[in-house]
Amino acid sequence: MKADDVEKAHNSPALGSLSQFHLDKSASNSSSDDSDLTKPGPVPQSRFSRWAASLRNVERRGIEPIPIEDREPITSSTILHMLLMWFSMTLATNNIVVGSMGTLVLGLSFRDAALCAVFGCLAGNCTVGFISIWGPKSGNRTLIVARYFMGYYPSKVCIILNLFTNIGYSMVNCVVGGQILSVVSGGHLSVIVGIIIVAVSSWVMALFGMKIFQLYERVAWLPQLLVICVMVGSAGPNFDFNIQTPMSTEHLIAKVITFLSLALSIPLAWAPLAADYYVYIPPQMKSYRTFLVTVFAATCAMSIVLLMGVGLGTVIASSPHLAAKFGSSPGGVLMTAYDGLGGFGKFCAVINVLALVANNTPGAYSMGMNFQMIGGVFGKVPRPVFTTLATVIYAACAMGGRDRLYEIFKSFLPLIGYWVMMFVVIVFEEHMVFRRRRGYDWSQWNCRGKLPLGIAAGVAFLIGWAGAIVGMSQSYYIGPIAQMAGEADLGLWLGAGFTAVFFPPLRVLELRFIGR
Repeated sequence: MKADDVEKAHNSPALGSLSQFHLDKSASNSSSDDSDLTKPGPVPQSRFSRWAASLRNVERRGIEPIPIEDREPITSSTILHMLLMWFSMTLATNNIVVGSMGTLVLGLSFRDAALCAVFGCLAGNCTVGFISIWGPKSGNRTLIVARYFMGYYPSKVCIILNLFTNIGYSMVNCVVGGQILSVVSGGHLSVIVGIIIVAVSSWVMALFGMKIFQLYERVAWLPQLLVICVMVGSAGPNFDFNIQTPMSTEHLIAKVITFLSLALSIPLAWAPLAADYYVYIPPQMKSYRTFLVTVFAATCAMSIVLLMGVGLGTVIASSPHLAAKFGSSPGGVLMTAYDGLGGFGKFCAVINVLALVANNTPGAYSMGMNFQMIGGVFGKVPRPVFTTLATVIYAACAMGGRDRLYEIFKSFLPLIGYWVMMFVVIVFEEHMVFRRRRGYDWSQWNCRGKLPLGIAAGVAFLIGWAGAIVGMSQSYYIGPIAQMAGEADLGLWLGAGFTAVFFPPLRVLELRFIGR
Protein backbone atom coordinates (compact mmCIF):
# COMPACT_ATOMS: atom_id res chain seq x y z
CA MET A 1 0.00 0.00 0.00
CA LYS A 2 1.49 3.28 -1.06
CA ALA A 3 1.04 6.26 1.28
CA ASP A 4 0.95 9.87 0.14
CA ASP A 5 3.54 12.50 0.84
CA VAL A 6 1.95 13.71 4.06
CA GLU A 7 1.86 10.19 5.47
CA LYS A 8 5.37 9.09 4.57
CA ALA A 9 7.01 10.07 7.83
CA HIS A 10 5.59 7.42 10.08
CA ASN A 11 2.04 6.42 9.34
CA SER A 12 2.23 2.69 8.84
CA PRO A 13 0.73 1.98 12.29
CA ALA A 14 -2.38 3.87 11.22
CA LEU A 15 -2.87 1.82 8.10
CA GLY A 16 -2.16 -1.40 9.89
CA SER A 17 -4.59 -0.63 12.66
CA LEU A 18 -7.39 0.11 10.21
CA SER A 19 -7.34 -3.48 9.07
CA GLN A 20 -8.47 -4.50 12.55
CA PHE A 21 -11.71 -2.49 12.45
CA HIS A 22 -13.77 -5.32 11.00
CA LEU A 23 -12.96 -7.36 14.09
CA ASP A 24 -14.27 -4.61 16.35
CA LYS A 25 -17.43 -3.50 14.58
CA SER A 26 -19.68 -4.53 17.41
CA ALA A 27 -17.37 -2.79 19.85
CA SER A 28 -17.11 0.51 18.04
CA ASN A 29 -20.44 1.96 19.03
CA SER A 30 -20.14 5.49 20.33
CA SER A 31 -21.73 4.47 23.59
CA SER A 32 -18.33 3.12 24.64
CA ASP A 33 -17.46 6.75 25.22
CA ASP A 34 -17.32 6.21 28.97
CA SER A 35 -14.72 3.44 28.82
CA ASP A 36 -11.11 3.97 29.85
CA LEU A 37 -9.95 0.68 28.37
CA THR A 38 -7.44 0.55 25.54
CA LYS A 39 -10.13 -0.93 23.27
CA PRO A 40 -13.79 0.00 23.54
CA GLY A 41 -15.90 -2.83 24.87
CA PRO A 42 -18.99 -4.21 23.13
CA VAL A 43 -22.28 -2.57 23.93
CA PRO A 44 -25.65 -4.30 23.52
CA GLN A 45 -27.99 -2.80 20.96
CA SER A 46 -30.57 -0.40 22.33
CA ARG A 47 -34.20 -0.32 21.30
CA PHE A 48 -33.41 2.75 19.16
CA SER A 49 -30.62 0.86 17.39
CA ARG A 50 -32.91 -2.06 16.59
CA TRP A 51 -35.53 0.38 15.31
CA ALA A 52 -32.97 2.11 13.07
CA ALA A 53 -31.78 -1.24 11.76
CA SER A 54 -35.33 -2.06 10.71
CA LEU A 55 -35.56 0.99 8.42
CA ARG A 56 -34.84 0.01 4.86
CA ASN A 57 -32.11 1.90 2.93
CA VAL A 58 -31.22 4.00 5.99
CA GLU A 59 -27.51 4.21 6.80
CA ARG A 60 -27.13 2.34 10.10
CA ARG A 61 -23.48 3.11 10.78
CA GLY A 62 -22.76 5.51 13.64
CA ILE A 63 -19.58 7.44 14.40
CA GLU A 64 -17.25 4.44 14.33
CA PRO A 65 -14.49 4.49 11.65
CA ILE A 66 -15.19 3.02 8.23
CA PRO A 67 -13.09 -0.16 7.79
CA ILE A 68 -10.91 -0.27 4.69
CA GLU A 69 -12.77 -3.28 3.33
CA ASP A 70 -16.06 -1.33 3.43
CA ARG A 71 -14.76 1.64 1.47
CA GLU A 72 -15.34 2.21 -2.22
CA PRO A 73 -12.44 1.44 -4.56
CA ILE A 74 -10.74 4.33 -6.35
CA THR A 75 -11.85 4.39 -9.97
CA SER A 76 -11.50 6.75 -12.90
CA SER A 77 -14.73 8.49 -11.82
CA THR A 78 -13.82 9.00 -8.14
CA ILE A 79 -12.27 12.44 -8.71
CA LEU A 80 -15.25 13.48 -10.85
CA HIS A 81 -17.67 12.43 -8.12
CA MET A 82 -15.70 14.42 -5.54
CA LEU A 83 -15.75 17.48 -7.80
CA LEU A 84 -19.47 17.26 -8.48
CA MET A 85 -20.34 16.70 -4.83
CA TRP A 86 -18.54 19.82 -3.61
CA PHE A 87 -19.63 21.91 -6.59
CA SER A 88 -23.25 20.96 -5.95
CA MET A 89 -23.14 21.44 -2.16
CA THR A 90 -21.56 24.90 -2.37
CA LEU A 91 -23.45 26.28 -5.39
CA ALA A 92 -26.01 27.44 -2.87
CA THR A 93 -28.67 30.12 -3.07
CA ASN A 94 -27.95 31.35 0.47
CA ASN A 95 -24.48 32.46 -0.67
CA ILE A 96 -26.17 34.78 -3.17
CA VAL A 97 -27.72 36.47 -0.15
CA VAL A 98 -24.30 36.84 1.52
CA GLY A 99 -22.86 38.32 -1.68
CA SER A 100 -25.64 40.92 -1.81
CA MET A 101 -24.65 42.15 1.66
CA GLY A 102 -21.40 43.57 0.29
CA THR A 103 -23.12 46.10 -1.98
CA LEU A 104 -26.63 46.36 -0.50
CA VAL A 105 -25.91 46.36 3.25
CA LEU A 106 -22.27 47.48 3.55
CA GLY A 107 -22.36 49.90 0.60
CA LEU A 108 -19.21 48.67 -1.18
CA SER A 109 -18.57 49.07 -4.88
CA PHE A 110 -18.97 46.06 -7.16
CA ARG A 111 -15.19 45.81 -7.60
CA ASP A 112 -14.36 45.92 -3.89
CA ALA A 113 -17.09 43.46 -2.95
CA ALA A 114 -16.19 41.07 -5.80
CA LEU A 115 -12.49 40.97 -4.83
CA CYS A 116 -13.36 40.31 -1.19
CA ALA A 117 -15.79 37.56 -2.20
CA VAL A 118 -13.38 35.68 -4.47
CA PHE A 119 -10.26 35.90 -2.32
CA GLY A 120 -12.20 35.31 0.89
CA CYS A 121 -13.80 32.09 -0.34
CA LEU A 122 -10.48 30.90 -1.85
CA ALA A 123 -8.68 31.34 1.48
CA GLY A 124 -11.51 29.69 3.39
CA ASN A 125 -11.68 26.73 1.03
CA CYS A 126 -7.97 26.06 1.53
CA THR A 127 -8.83 25.23 5.15
CA VAL A 128 -11.69 23.02 3.95
CA GLY A 129 -9.33 21.19 1.60
CA PHE A 130 -6.80 20.65 4.38
CA ILE A 131 -9.37 19.23 6.80
CA SER A 132 -10.92 17.02 4.10
CA ILE A 133 -7.73 14.95 3.67
CA TRP A 134 -8.30 13.30 7.05
CA GLY A 135 -11.39 11.46 5.80
CA PRO A 136 -9.54 9.02 3.50
CA LYS A 137 -6.56 8.86 5.88
CA SER A 138 -8.51 7.77 8.95
CA GLY A 139 -12.00 6.70 7.93
CA ASN A 140 -13.21 8.95 10.77
CA ARG A 141 -15.57 11.89 10.76
CA THR A 142 -13.97 15.31 11.15
CA LEU A 143 -14.71 15.88 14.82
CA ILE A 144 -13.60 12.37 15.72
CA VAL A 145 -10.27 13.19 14.04
CA ALA A 146 -10.27 16.36 16.17
CA ARG A 147 -9.63 14.18 19.23
CA TYR A 148 -6.10 13.59 17.97
CA PHE A 149 -5.45 17.33 17.80
CA MET A 150 -7.67 18.98 20.41
CA GLY A 151 -7.76 16.18 22.95
CA TYR A 152 -10.68 13.97 23.94
CA TYR A 153 -12.64 16.46 26.06
CA PRO A 154 -11.76 19.80 24.36
CA SER A 155 -12.91 18.30 21.07
CA LYS A 156 -16.41 18.05 22.56
CA VAL A 157 -16.45 21.85 22.81
CA CYS A 158 -15.88 21.96 19.05
CA ILE A 159 -18.71 19.44 18.59
CA ILE A 160 -21.14 21.66 20.51
CA LEU A 161 -19.99 24.76 18.62
CA ASN A 162 -20.43 22.91 15.34
CA LEU A 163 -23.97 21.94 16.30
CA PHE A 164 -24.81 25.62 16.81
CA THR A 165 -23.07 26.44 13.51
CA ASN A 166 -25.08 23.93 11.51
CA ILE A 167 -28.34 24.77 13.23
CA GLY A 168 -27.75 28.44 12.37
CA TYR A 169 -26.85 27.74 8.76
CA SER A 170 -29.78 25.36 8.30
CA MET A 171 -32.07 27.99 9.80
CA VAL A 172 -30.81 30.52 7.24
CA ASN A 173 -31.36 28.06 4.38
CA CYS A 174 -34.92 27.42 5.52
CA VAL A 175 -35.75 31.11 5.82
CA VAL A 176 -34.37 31.93 2.36
CA GLY A 177 -36.22 28.98 0.84
CA GLY A 178 -39.43 29.90 2.65
CA GLN A 179 -39.23 33.51 1.46
CA ILE A 180 -38.65 32.42 -2.14
CA LEU A 181 -41.62 30.05 -2.10
CA SER A 182 -43.79 32.75 -0.53
CA VAL A 183 -42.85 35.31 -3.19
CA VAL A 184 -43.31 32.77 -6.00
CA SER A 185 -46.81 31.94 -4.76
CA GLY A 186 -47.75 35.60 -4.64
CA GLY A 187 -48.15 35.41 -0.87
CA HIS A 188 -50.64 32.53 -0.96
CA LEU A 189 -48.01 30.29 0.64
CA SER A 190 -46.75 31.66 3.93
CA VAL A 191 -43.05 31.84 4.75
CA ILE A 192 -43.63 29.39 7.61
CA VAL A 193 -45.05 26.76 5.27
CA GLY A 194 -42.10 27.31 2.92
CA ILE A 195 -39.70 26.81 5.83
CA ILE A 196 -41.39 23.50 6.67
CA ILE A 197 -41.12 22.34 3.04
CA VAL A 198 -37.36 23.02 2.90
CA ALA A 199 -36.74 21.44 6.32
CA VAL A 200 -38.70 18.27 5.57
CA SER A 201 -37.04 17.84 2.15
CA SER A 202 -33.59 18.13 3.74
CA TRP A 203 -34.57 15.73 6.53
CA VAL A 204 -35.71 13.04 4.11
CA MET A 205 -32.46 13.24 2.16
CA ALA A 206 -30.25 13.26 5.27
CA LEU A 207 -32.15 10.40 6.89
CA PHE A 208 -30.98 7.85 4.35
CA GLY A 209 -27.32 8.65 4.85
CA MET A 210 -24.10 9.40 3.00
CA LYS A 211 -24.40 7.34 -0.16
CA ILE A 212 -27.92 8.48 -1.03
CA PHE A 213 -27.25 12.20 -0.72
CA GLN A 214 -23.92 11.82 -2.56
CA LEU A 215 -25.88 10.40 -5.50
CA TYR A 216 -28.24 13.37 -5.29
CA GLU A 217 -25.39 15.88 -5.16
CA ARG A 218 -23.87 14.43 -8.34
CA VAL A 219 -26.86 15.60 -10.38
CA ALA A 220 -28.24 18.53 -8.36
CA TRP A 221 -25.59 20.95 -9.65
CA LEU A 222 -26.82 20.97 -13.26
CA PRO A 223 -30.24 22.62 -12.81
CA GLN A 224 -28.68 25.00 -10.27
CA LEU A 225 -26.03 26.11 -12.76
CA LEU A 226 -28.58 26.51 -15.56
CA VAL A 227 -30.76 28.70 -13.35
CA ILE A 228 -27.79 30.87 -12.40
CA CYS A 229 -27.09 31.33 -16.12
CA VAL A 230 -30.69 32.52 -16.49
CA MET A 231 -30.15 34.93 -13.60
CA VAL A 232 -27.04 36.34 -15.26
CA GLY A 233 -28.86 36.84 -18.55
CA SER A 234 -31.88 38.42 -16.89
CA ALA A 235 -30.27 40.63 -14.24
CA GLY A 236 -26.72 41.02 -15.55
CA PRO A 237 -27.50 43.99 -17.83
CA ASN A 238 -28.88 45.85 -14.78
CA PHE A 239 -25.76 45.43 -12.62
CA ASP A 240 -24.46 48.82 -11.54
CA PHE A 241 -20.66 48.56 -11.66
CA ASN A 242 -20.17 52.17 -10.55
CA ILE A 243 -22.33 52.27 -7.44
CA GLN A 244 -20.77 52.90 -4.02
CA THR A 245 -22.07 54.56 -0.89
CA PRO A 246 -19.99 57.67 -0.09
CA MET A 247 -17.81 57.07 2.96
CA SER A 248 -14.44 58.05 4.37
CA THR A 249 -11.32 56.01 3.58
CA GLU A 250 -11.22 54.74 7.17
CA HIS A 251 -14.79 53.45 7.00
CA LEU A 252 -14.20 52.00 3.54
CA ILE A 253 -11.26 49.92 4.80
CA ALA A 254 -13.34 48.78 7.78
CA LYS A 255 -16.20 47.70 5.50
CA VAL A 256 -13.82 45.84 3.18
CA ILE A 257 -12.27 43.93 6.08
CA THR A 258 -15.73 43.11 7.45
CA PHE A 259 -17.00 41.76 4.13
CA LEU A 260 -13.77 39.85 3.54
CA SER A 261 -14.30 38.17 6.92
CA LEU A 262 -17.89 37.36 5.95
CA ALA A 263 -16.80 35.80 2.65
CA LEU A 264 -14.08 33.84 4.44
CA SER A 265 -16.53 32.58 7.05
CA ILE A 266 -18.78 30.93 4.45
CA PRO A 267 -16.35 28.13 3.49
CA LEU A 268 -15.03 27.94 7.06
CA ALA A 269 -18.43 26.62 8.09
CA TRP A 270 -17.68 23.53 5.96
CA ALA A 271 -14.31 22.79 7.59
CA PRO A 272 -15.69 20.92 10.66
CA LEU A 273 -17.62 18.68 8.25
CA ALA A 274 -15.17 18.30 5.38
CA ALA A 275 -13.69 14.89 6.24
CA ASP A 276 -17.18 13.42 6.82
CA TYR A 277 -17.85 13.19 3.10
CA TYR A 278 -14.67 11.27 2.26
CA VAL A 279 -14.73 8.49 4.86
CA TYR A 280 -15.74 5.95 2.20
CA ILE A 281 -12.64 6.77 0.12
CA PRO A 282 -9.63 4.47 0.84
CA PRO A 283 -6.34 5.85 2.24
CA GLN A 284 -4.57 5.22 -1.08
CA MET A 285 -6.09 8.48 -2.30
CA LYS A 286 -3.29 11.05 -2.49
CA SER A 287 -3.78 13.90 -0.03
CA TYR A 288 -2.79 16.57 -2.55
CA ARG A 289 -5.51 15.31 -4.90
CA THR A 290 -8.13 15.43 -2.16
CA PHE A 291 -7.02 18.96 -1.27
CA LEU A 292 -6.93 20.32 -4.81
CA VAL A 293 -10.24 18.77 -5.88
CA THR A 294 -12.03 20.11 -2.82
CA VAL A 295 -10.56 23.62 -3.07
CA PHE A 296 -11.14 23.90 -6.82
CA ALA A 297 -14.75 22.70 -6.84
CA ALA A 298 -15.87 24.62 -3.76
CA THR A 299 -14.12 27.86 -4.76
CA CYS A 300 -15.56 27.81 -8.28
CA ALA A 301 -19.10 27.24 -7.03
CA MET A 302 -18.95 29.75 -4.19
CA SER A 303 -17.37 32.43 -6.38
CA ILE A 304 -20.17 32.11 -8.93
CA VAL A 305 -22.99 32.57 -6.43
CA LEU A 306 -21.21 35.24 -4.37
CA LEU A 307 -20.53 37.34 -7.47
CA MET A 308 -24.16 36.88 -8.50
CA GLY A 309 -25.19 38.21 -5.12
CA VAL A 310 -22.80 41.16 -5.34
CA GLY A 311 -24.36 42.11 -8.66
CA LEU A 312 -27.96 41.71 -7.46
CA GLY A 313 -27.13 43.93 -4.49
CA THR A 314 -26.18 46.74 -6.89
CA VAL A 315 -29.45 46.27 -8.78
CA ILE A 316 -31.59 46.73 -5.66
CA ALA A 317 -29.41 49.57 -4.31
CA SER A 318 -29.62 51.59 -7.54
CA SER A 319 -33.25 50.93 -8.48
CA PRO A 320 -35.96 52.40 -6.22
CA HIS A 321 -38.58 50.73 -8.45
CA LEU A 322 -37.23 47.21 -7.90
CA ALA A 323 -36.59 47.93 -4.22
CA ALA A 324 -40.25 48.93 -3.84
CA LYS A 325 -41.48 45.95 -5.89
CA PHE A 326 -39.50 43.16 -4.24
CA GLY A 327 -38.27 44.76 -1.02
CA SER A 328 -34.82 44.21 0.41
CA SER A 329 -35.43 40.82 2.01
CA PRO A 330 -33.22 37.95 0.82
CA GLY A 331 -36.13 36.34 -1.00
CA GLY A 332 -36.93 39.63 -2.70
CA VAL A 333 -33.31 40.11 -3.77
CA LEU A 334 -33.35 36.73 -5.49
CA MET A 335 -36.66 37.39 -7.23
CA THR A 336 -35.17 40.61 -8.63
CA ALA A 337 -33.10 38.41 -10.96
CA TYR A 338 -36.27 37.04 -12.55
CA ASP A 339 -38.08 40.34 -13.04
CA GLY A 340 -39.92 40.23 -16.34
CA LEU A 341 -39.60 36.46 -16.85
CA GLY A 342 -43.12 35.68 -15.63
CA GLY A 343 -43.94 32.03 -14.94
CA PHE A 344 -40.52 30.85 -16.13
CA GLY A 345 -38.89 33.08 -13.53
CA LYS A 346 -41.01 31.48 -10.81
CA PHE A 347 -39.98 28.05 -12.03
CA CYS A 348 -36.32 29.07 -11.80
CA ALA A 349 -36.90 30.33 -8.27
CA VAL A 350 -38.23 26.90 -7.29
CA ILE A 351 -34.99 25.38 -8.63
CA ASN A 352 -33.16 27.78 -6.32
CA VAL A 353 -35.05 26.20 -3.43
CA LEU A 354 -33.84 22.76 -4.52
CA ALA A 355 -30.32 24.17 -4.42
CA LEU A 356 -30.94 25.13 -0.81
CA VAL A 357 -31.94 21.54 -0.06
CA ALA A 358 -28.69 20.33 -1.65
CA ASN A 359 -26.77 22.73 0.59
CA ASN A 360 -28.77 21.93 3.70
CA THR A 361 -28.67 18.13 3.55
CA PRO A 362 -24.96 17.61 4.38
CA GLY A 363 -25.25 19.72 7.53
CA ALA A 364 -28.40 17.89 8.61
CA TYR A 365 -26.58 14.58 8.11
CA SER A 366 -23.51 15.66 10.09
CA MET A 367 -25.57 17.06 12.96
CA GLY A 368 -26.87 13.56 13.67
CA MET A 369 -23.26 12.39 13.93
CA ASN A 370 -22.30 15.35 16.13
CA PHE A 371 -24.93 14.51 18.72
CA GLN A 372 -23.57 10.96 18.92
CA MET A 373 -20.02 12.26 19.35
CA ILE A 374 -20.99 13.98 22.59
CA GLY A 375 -21.05 10.49 24.07
CA GLY A 376 -22.77 9.03 27.12
CA VAL A 377 -26.51 8.64 26.64
CA PHE A 378 -26.27 10.50 23.32
CA GLY A 379 -24.00 7.79 21.95
CA LYS A 380 -26.67 5.12 22.43
CA VAL A 381 -29.20 6.86 20.20
CA PRO A 382 -28.99 6.12 16.44
CA ARG A 383 -28.27 8.90 13.97
CA PRO A 384 -31.78 9.10 12.38
CA VAL A 385 -33.27 10.15 15.73
CA PHE A 386 -30.81 13.04 16.09
CA THR A 387 -31.23 14.00 12.43
CA THR A 388 -34.95 14.36 13.12
CA LEU A 389 -34.37 16.29 16.35
CA ALA A 390 -31.95 18.70 14.64
CA THR A 391 -34.47 19.30 11.85
CA VAL A 392 -37.18 20.22 14.34
CA ILE A 393 -34.82 22.60 16.18
CA TYR A 394 -33.56 24.55 13.17
CA ALA A 395 -37.02 24.70 11.58
CA ALA A 396 -38.41 26.22 14.78
CA CYS A 397 -35.54 28.72 14.93
CA ALA A 398 -36.15 29.64 11.29
CA MET A 399 -39.80 30.40 12.00
CA GLY A 400 -38.81 32.68 14.87
CA GLY A 401 -36.05 34.54 12.97
CA ARG A 402 -37.65 34.77 9.54
CA ASP A 403 -37.95 38.59 9.61
CA ARG A 404 -34.35 39.35 10.68
CA LEU A 405 -32.24 37.32 8.27
CA TYR A 406 -29.71 39.98 7.23
CA GLU A 407 -29.08 40.83 10.86
CA ILE A 408 -28.62 37.13 11.66
CA PHE A 409 -26.22 36.68 8.73
CA LYS A 410 -24.09 39.67 9.72
CA SER A 411 -23.82 38.58 13.35
CA PHE A 412 -23.77 34.81 12.90
CA LEU A 413 -21.28 34.20 10.09
CA PRO A 414 -18.28 35.89 11.74
CA LEU A 415 -18.80 33.86 14.93
CA ILE A 416 -18.42 30.70 12.83
CA GLY A 417 -15.18 31.99 11.41
CA TYR A 418 -13.77 32.79 14.85
CA TRP A 419 -13.88 29.29 16.32
CA VAL A 420 -13.32 27.33 13.11
CA MET A 421 -10.17 29.27 12.21
CA MET A 422 -8.74 28.68 15.69
CA PHE A 423 -9.55 24.98 15.36
CA VAL A 424 -7.87 24.76 11.94
CA VAL A 425 -4.76 26.55 13.25
CA ILE A 426 -4.41 23.98 16.05
CA VAL A 427 -4.87 21.06 13.63
CA PHE A 428 -2.29 22.49 11.23
CA GLU A 429 0.35 23.21 13.87
CA GLU A 430 -0.14 19.90 15.68
CA HIS A 431 0.23 17.99 12.42
CA MET A 432 3.14 19.94 10.95
CA VAL A 433 5.17 20.49 14.12
CA PHE A 434 4.39 17.61 16.48
CA ARG A 435 2.85 14.72 14.53
CA ARG A 436 4.67 14.34 11.22
CA ARG A 437 7.19 11.85 12.62
CA ARG A 438 5.05 10.18 15.27
CA GLY A 439 2.14 9.41 12.97
CA TYR A 440 -1.36 8.35 14.03
CA ASP A 441 -2.91 5.17 15.33
CA TRP A 442 -6.48 5.53 14.15
CA SER A 443 -7.64 2.49 16.16
CA GLN A 444 -7.35 4.62 19.31
CA TRP A 445 -10.10 7.00 18.25
CA ASN A 446 -12.18 6.24 21.38
CA CYS A 447 -9.43 5.58 23.96
CA ARG A 448 -9.10 8.52 26.32
CA GLY A 449 -5.87 7.22 27.84
CA LYS A 450 -4.12 7.14 24.46
CA LEU A 451 -5.34 10.45 23.04
CA PRO A 452 -3.83 13.86 23.90
CA LEU A 453 -5.06 15.32 27.17
CA GLY A 454 -5.84 18.55 25.34
CA ILE A 455 -4.64 21.06 27.93
CA ALA A 456 -2.48 22.95 25.42
CA ALA A 457 -5.21 22.99 22.77
CA GLY A 458 -7.88 24.02 25.28
CA VAL A 459 -5.83 26.90 26.72
CA ALA A 460 -4.75 28.11 23.26
CA PHE A 461 -8.38 27.95 22.13
CA LEU A 462 -9.45 30.13 25.06
CA ILE A 463 -6.63 32.60 24.40
CA GLY A 464 -7.73 32.72 20.78
CA TRP A 465 -11.24 33.61 21.90
CA ALA A 466 -9.80 36.45 23.95
CA GLY A 467 -8.17 37.77 20.78
CA ALA A 468 -11.43 37.39 18.86
CA ILE A 469 -13.38 39.30 21.51
CA VAL A 470 -11.06 42.32 21.59
CA GLY A 471 -11.12 42.46 17.78
CA MET A 472 -14.77 41.72 17.02
CA SER A 473 -17.16 44.34 15.67
CA GLN A 474 -20.81 43.37 15.94
CA SER A 475 -24.03 45.25 16.62
CA TYR A 476 -24.07 43.92 20.18
CA TYR A 477 -20.37 44.47 20.99
CA ILE A 478 -17.34 46.26 19.55
CA GLY A 479 -13.95 45.28 20.96
CA PRO A 480 -11.31 47.87 21.87
CA ILE A 481 -8.99 46.94 18.99
CA ALA A 482 -11.91 47.02 16.55
CA GLN A 483 -12.77 50.52 17.77
CA MET A 484 -9.23 51.68 17.07
CA ALA A 485 -9.47 50.15 13.56
CA GLY A 486 -12.59 52.07 12.55
CA GLU A 487 -14.96 49.32 13.75
CA ALA A 488 -13.54 46.77 11.31
CA ASP A 489 -14.25 43.18 12.31
CA LEU A 490 -10.79 41.82 13.19
CA GLY A 491 -12.03 39.01 15.42
CA LEU A 492 -11.25 36.20 13.00
CA TRP A 493 -7.72 37.40 12.33
CA LEU A 494 -6.79 38.14 15.93
CA GLY A 495 -8.32 34.89 17.16
CA ALA A 496 -6.27 32.87 14.68
CA GLY A 497 -3.11 34.87 15.45
CA PHE A 498 -3.36 34.48 19.21
CA THR A 499 -3.96 30.74 18.84
CA ALA A 500 -1.05 30.30 16.43
CA VAL A 501 1.39 32.06 18.77
CA PHE A 502 0.43 30.35 22.02
CA PHE A 503 -0.33 26.75 20.98
CA PRO A 504 3.20 25.53 20.08
CA PRO A 505 4.92 26.47 23.39
CA LEU A 506 1.96 25.18 25.38
CA ARG A 507 2.04 21.90 23.46
CA VAL A 508 5.79 21.54 24.09
CA LEU A 509 5.16 21.87 27.82
CA GLU A 510 2.28 19.39 27.66
CA LEU A 511 4.40 16.78 25.90
CA ARG A 512 7.29 17.31 28.28
CA PHE A 513 5.33 16.95 31.52
CA ILE A 514 2.42 14.71 30.46
CA GLY A 515 3.81 12.86 27.46
CA ARG A 516 0.73 12.80 25.26
